[in-house]
Amino acid sequence: MDILDKLVVFSEDLLTRRKKRSLRAKMKQQKRHPILDWIYAILWAACVVLVINQYFFQNYRIPSGSMEKTLLVGDMIFVDKLSYGPELLPGVLKTPGVSTPKRGNVIVFENPTYLSRGPIYTIFHQLLYMVTFTLVDIDREPTGEPRVHYLIKRAIGVGGDTLRVRNGDVFIRPRGSSVFFYERMLMDGLGLPAKMQRLVESSEYPEIDNVGVASAYTELGLSLPSRVGMPNVQHANKDAFQYDMVRVTTLRDANPSDYRNAQLAQRYENGWYIADSRLFPMGDNRDNSRDARYFGPVAEKKVLGHALFIYFPLSRIGSIH
Repeated sequence: MDILDKLVVFSEDLLTRRKKRSLRAKMKQQKRHPILDWIYAILWAACVVLVINQYFFQNYRIPSGSMEKTLLVGDMIFVDKLSYGPELLPGVLKTPGVSTPKRGNVIVFENPTYLSRGPIYTIFHQLLYMVTFTLVDIDREPTGEPRVHYLIKRAIGVGGDTLRVRNGDVFIRPRGSSVFFYERMLMDGLGLPAKMQRLVESSEYPEIDNVGVASAYTELGLSLPSRVGMPNVQHANKDAFQYDMVRVTTLRDANPSDYRNAQLAQRYENGWYIADSRLFPMGDNRDNSRDARYFGPVAEKKVLGHALFIYFPLSRIGSIH
């Protein structure tokens, strides 16, 4: 038997074995209960969803109004996880990405104030959250409120910036600059979206400042100065950051030896220097956002991904800028 005949025999034998395996698999499938077929199909689909969500594009539901009007409560979006590097497992070992977050990007990142219940719980919660397309969220407070593990904000400050806030407005001194630029002016100059909106009018800040002064005098056990009158304490809620800045600086001025208040007042006055590989994320709805003003700059390695696309509701389908 020559080589050609041997090759024909080998091919026929190979095809016969493949046909037999295929026939056995088909017969096995026919014997299987239809319910098992549905279970296998669902498990396979779940695995595909998990892989896509974990390493490529994760779906995310907007939980608050901090990014209005860019993103509204209930918007469902896709987050690009590949660009900044996905985690090997939820909350475990972030891998390198092909790019890093830039100024103006809308990013999803780990909440710095979140208290983890342990890596196993985190992995199980995130897998369940992803496979149910955000419909099932078991990570809740005893009151039933969801525990906020991830936040979505816009990267306003980047490494090398110095950033400070005055009357709710943000001023940024980029690396190498000797002057601070008003946020909108800087973003416009760089050709980036400047979508911040304000709920507090500039005319309301004198009253907010008065509440801060009155609070400090009350803590010190002193009579209120006549210039503050009888301020409405509800004004403190309009801009909690400004209120606390005035309160702390008033306490510092009254008692400079109080080290804690002196440190806090210095931070309020000087602002934040943002180290390399860190970002300063803030909500577009500036007066209704708990952001880096309260917890400080965020490490790039804590950024989950880049908000890419709104897919629901249908009337709001479109890219995110």
